[in-house]
Amino acid sequence: MTTTHSPRDVQVFPIAAQTMAMRSRSWNRLRFEIEYALERGTTANSYVISADKTALIDPPGESFLDRFLTELTRHIDLYQITYIVLGHINPNRAATLKILLQRLPDVTVVCSNPAALALKDLLPDASPRVRVIRSGDDELDLGQGHRLQFIPIPTPRWPGGLATYDTYTQVLYTDKFFGAHLCGDDVYDLGWDELLEDRRYYFDCLMAPSARQVMTVLDRLEAFPLRVMAPGHGPIVLYGARELFQSYRQWSVAQKGQEYSVALIYASAYGNTATMAQALARGITKAEMAVEAINAEQADPEEIRTAVEKSAGFLIGSPTLGGHAPTQIQTALGIVLSTASKTQPAGVFGSFGWSGEAIDLLEAKLKDAGYTLAFEPLRVKFKPTDVTLKYCEEVGTDFAQSLKKTKRAKQPRTPASSVEQAVGRLVGSLSVVTAYQGEVASAMLASWVAQATFNPPGFTIAVAKDRAIESLLYPGNAFVLNLLAEGKHIGPMKHFLKPFGPGEDRFAGIDTKPAANGAPVLQDAIACLECRVEKRMECGDHWVVYAIATAGQVLDPEAKTAVHQRKSGRHY
Repeated sequence: MTTTHSPRDVQVFPIAAQTMAMRSRSWNRLRFEIEYALERGTTANSYVISADKTALIDPPGESFLDRFLTELTRHIDLYQITYIVLGHINPNRAATLKILLQRLPDVTVVCSNPAALALKDLLPDASPRVRVIRSGDDELDLGQGHRLQFIPIPTPRWPGGLATYDTYTQVLYTDKFFGAHLCGDDVYDLGWDELLEDRRYYFDCLMAPSARQVMTVLDRLEAFPLRVMAPGHGPIVLYGARELFQSYRQWSVAQKGQEYSVALIYASAYGNTATMAQALARGITKAEMAVEAINAEQADPEEIRTAVEKSAGFLIGSPTLGGHAPTQIQTALGIVLSTASKTQPAGVFGSFGWSGEAIDLLEAKLKDAGYTLAFEPLRVKFKPTDVTLKYCEEVGTDFAQSLKKTKRAKQPRTPASSVEQAVGRLVGSLSVVTAYQGEVASAMLASWVAQATFNPPGFTIAVAKDRAIESLLYPGNAFVLNLLAEGKHIGPMKHFLKPFGPGEDRFAGIDTKPAANGAPVLQDAIACLECRVEKRMECGDHWVVYAIATAGQVLDPEAKTAVHQRKSGRHY
């Protein structure tokens, strides 16, 4: 029997002594943040410890508020809440906090110093009721053995990050760390492999640009004996804590170990510019280049200077506040102008409400100083859309690819080895993969295609990590495989081999029609397969995608399939 759910509900479950989780669930994708792009819903996890004093940890954002308060009052007396502990603060959560402070005149808000400073802007009236955690020695005694310890876990995206540890239950509340955007009925992590893809995608989107800070946080958190890890999103970690720590460290080391890096400097008033920075960073890391994300509102000058000096290029982004760039961005810009080499490519981005003077300022100052802008400045009015974020991601990938190409062009070329020459003799069907999701369509030329199973009819495709279409080929996603004809493949091959600019229409001038799954079918194909991604596996610089053919037809029964002959396994 199929279980039906309300689009949003709250799941309440005990996880330790006097401790319950309240998982505000959205079964549909939340918009606006790139880490939701797998469209598997999410949970906003809050926690309540009810001892002699009651602590509410990480109340959800405003979109969950009504249902959350209804469920909360069913389980506890609202006026028993003594403390509200904030793992991070943003405008959405501040809206919830405002309502809670109105209803609970005696409650105390517990947060880090950066979060307290942010609250002064978001909720000025809340300041007298804030208890700032200034060191790891600060504790809260809730009684009945529950003693809360606090661990700063700052990243550039969440400078006010704060983890909470209950010494009695040995539950570690990790806020943005170790989460996943996945909605389901399972409260706990019942299988490592089943969650790995969602956790890796979450890490790549949120944590990879902050690998240096992530490793520092891991060192702090691994010191605590754990029974449960309680993240802000997704399943609660009961079984896989050791694997999560190991994976986060492994992924962070790999990110830091890239040959080249990009300095990504930004400030963000309402989270919009930060989201653009996140999308740019995602695109850069897809091209296997490191990102050093720097929040100019928190970073010291030496941190900015060091990141710029060691980078192959830099990006700088700013909101526009009162017709100006924030003081911190102006300071960062001065450091960049005095530090960066004129040979380092640059980029400018930002969001604004009514005007974009800050973006104009950054562009003018860099151009006047003799820097080359690798792309036209990215300007977003209010919140970025899904299409805008995909565009930012593609800009980031293009920026990284151009940097790597320039760097490697200066290195002496070595002849292909005997292994590379032999691998080059492997051939596969020359095809075009097309995909459509929401308002985003993409395509790529593929030659590494091979049948993998008879029943069900399945095959594999190797997809380079920096392909724009890669983000549309996750399990459950649909696409079309268009096989090209021998002797008629040159036109489509040249078209889809050419470099496309970010957001450029891949199908301009190509005769297509939509398949039943929405992806384009090329009219020049000799056969097409409508497919569903079943699995994908990370293999070096590619993802190997295993897909099931759900429908298909031969469009030209007399033609032969084109194949791609290579002389070296070093490149396509």
